[in-house]
Amino acid sequence: MFLYYIAFPFIAALLLSLFSRPLSKTFHTGWLVAIIPFVLFILFLTHSSGISEGQPVASLTNWIPSMGIQLSFYLDGLSLLFTLLITGIGFLVVLYSVFYLSKKENLIHFYIYLLLFMGSMLGLVLSDNLFVLYTFWEFTSISSFLLIGFWSHRARSVYGALKSMMITVFGGLSMLGGFLLLWIATDTTSIREIISQKEELMASPLFTAILLLVLVGAFTKSAQFPFHTWLPDAMEAPTPVSAYLHSATMVKAGIYLVARLSLLFTGSDLFFLCVSGFGLVTLCWGSFMAVRQTDLKGILAFSTISQLGMIMAMLGFGSEAAIFAAVFHIFNHATFKGSLFMVAGIVDHETGTRDIRKLGGLMTFMPITATLAFFGTFSMAGFPLPIFNGFLSKEMFFDASLQTAAPSGLAEQAAPFFPYLAVLGSIFTFVYSMYLFFGTFRGKVQLDRLEKKPHEAPFGMLIPPFLLVCFIVVIGVLPNLINERLLAPAAGAIAGNSIHIHVAFWHGIKLPLIMSLIVVAAGALLSLFKRYWENIYLYLPGKLSADKAYQALLNSLLRGAKKTTSSYMTGSLSLYLAIIVLFLVCVTAGMMAATGGFAFSTADLSPVKWPEAFTGFAMLIAAVATIFMKRRIAAVIVIGVVGYGLALLFVLFRAPDLALTQLIIETVTVVLFLLCFSHLPVMKPNSKPLRSKVADVLISLAAGTLVTLVAISSHSSKWFQPISDYFVKTSYSLGGGKNIVNVILVDFRGLDTMFEITVLGLAALGIYGMIKIRLRKKGGMEQ
Repeated sequence: MFLYYIAFPFIAALLLSLFSRPLSKTFHTGWLVAIIPFVLFILFLTHSSGISEGQPVASLTNWIPSMGIQLSFYLDGLSLLFTLLITGIGFLVVLYSVFYLSKKENLIHFYIYLLLFMGSMLGLVLSDNLFVLYTFWEFTSISSFLLIGFWSHRARSVYGALKSMMITVFGGLSMLGGFLLLWIATDTTSIREIISQKEELMASPLFTAILLLVLVGAFTKSAQFPFHTWLPDAMEAPTPVSAYLHSATMVKAGIYLVARLSLLFTGSDLFFLCVSGFGLVTLCWGSFMAVRQTDLKGILAFSTISQLGMIMAMLGFGSEAAIFAAVFHIFNHATFKGSLFMVAGIVDHETGTRDIRKLGGLMTFMPITATLAFFGTFSMAGFPLPIFNGFLSKEMFFDASLQTAAPSGLAEQAAPFFPYLAVLGSIFTFVYSMYLFFGTFRGKVQLDRLEKKPHEAPFGMLIPPFLLVCFIVVIGVLPNLINERLLAPAAGAIAGNSIHIHVAFWHGIKLPLIMSLIVVAAGALLSLFKRYWENIYLYLPGKLSADKAYQALLNSLLRGAKKTTSSYMTGSLSLYLAIIVLFLVCVTAGMMAATGGFAFSTADLSPVKWPEAFTGFAMLIAAVATIFMKRRIAAVIVIGVVGYGLALLFVLFRAPDLALTQLIIETVTVVLFLLCFSHLPVMKPNSKPLRSKVADVLISLAAGTLVTLVAISSHSSKWFQPISDYFVKTSYSLGGGKNIVNVILVDFRGLDTMFEITVLGLAALGIYGMIKIRLRKKGGMEQ
């Protein structure tokens, strides 16, 4: 069932590529695409009642049965929350893009990328198999790369796309290493079965490596410090992409992974310290850096980093209250951050700039947009009023920081400092929220610095952020409206047991409320006197910038790669061949020596009579003679002797099928050589120094000796049951043919043969294309 849900966006993307061009001439493609997330949202919503009653839904389809890999999907409270965010926010983003993107844009490509990303995210959050999850994980990296770089004519868009791809794929490969170790340690790829083996896994010597590798993958995807540097550059994407990927979906993939596997790692000091520590550092650093930005989307990028750090920290705290607060804030963050990204897009669309230094006083010209921004920013700031859902989860965050589930040892000693970091990060969150709202909508209007005279956005563009703001207010006033049906099941899926926490605005004057009031007071003071202390950014981060560290690392890698490559890329084909052969000899010989692979046995050999010996001797003479040939025609004929001699050996050893194949291949090869003669450069005598010739001889002898030893060892070693018996028994019953070789090539190796033919076809098309381009250029030059 869920396989069809996931496949729906992929199939829609395929159909869109085939049939949307005629339709797009009559109406905006987004209207058609919006149907897909809307239908999926309704389908997933129908499962909410069963999930809330503790009845998760699973579906299973065999994918690679021989390896035990199945398309296993599992819908519980956590995955339901994410699927509703993916499809619900996805619908609003597509609706918003209808009015944001012009029909002059390449809309078909945009919506294909968006659908691919949507399907990949659904597959990621529904997968119960480690390697299926990883597959969809990398699909999200590829599709997000395409979306971020959608405006490929802009250098910053291309740079942001490449940067996000490099960092997230690096994390994905790290995560894959962790998954492989998990598979080795538990002998299963099912996430649910792995979690059931928690005690055995924690006692495994692989546990620490697994934890660190998986966390690197999660941290890179969710922009945790120090891997956060890709997210601000990804803001060069169109605003609908930012609203979708960077508020509700892609950046929360790492959050989802930690939440899904937290039941496996909870109880470990290392998990507590890494997840809570890096989460709080990310919160503080992201909020501090957001105040420095001048681009509206730059402010929102760093605010996203800080909010993701806050959620990650709560997952690390490990208590039931912290887990519930994390789930609640995942939902709240999607509402207020999605609306704010859309507001930023509206401001850019209607004024022609996102530079906050040029903005100000827009409330007069754009009162509806300003009202939407007011609810979004004050909810993000955690302002203590019951109409802001962000305050509810922020206060729960403070409460969770005071009551962490620190295991013992160093974790227990570090836990008392967490509330201070939580307050510090939240103070700067308040500052950048006020900076965003008042810097854009209040103050003096600067019409002379704007590209357009500001005016209110079209009604259709206001609907999506308006609906999200409605959630902010409704959930702020009636938080328990989604508690039992959405929040409690999601929190219970993370914790492994039922969690029921009543959410209320007023809990009396307790420490979490005092912490909130401190944040408001300190944040308001810092906002009012910002001009007196903002010079600190001249010194901090300075050289400590993560972005500078990334660029320095990248530049050093490029310099090293260029230096290494230039040391052997000399244009000498013989040098390239020598390097390849020498590497093959060293690696193969080393592995065979280390594993005891060399063996020699004369048992079960066919007798060698004088015809076979004579043929072999003739082939040897011909092979050696090729070295001394001074004309190509002679070299081709002598090489042909080797090939035809091999075909004769097949005949003598009663393998006519192989002999016929060899004859055809050799004949075609000789003919092709003869056809290419007129295009080949003149054959020159070998002018290599004696030392190079001696090296070539030694490498050739080593390669020939190794191949000979491998051939002898492959016959002499009986490590595995020969597969030939299987082909003898089943070639007729399964393949329907009496010629075993033909059945192997056509039936048993049918896919392999098909792909070989495909590769040859692609190579032929490539060669044809190059020849055509060359002839066209030549013709143009002649004209």
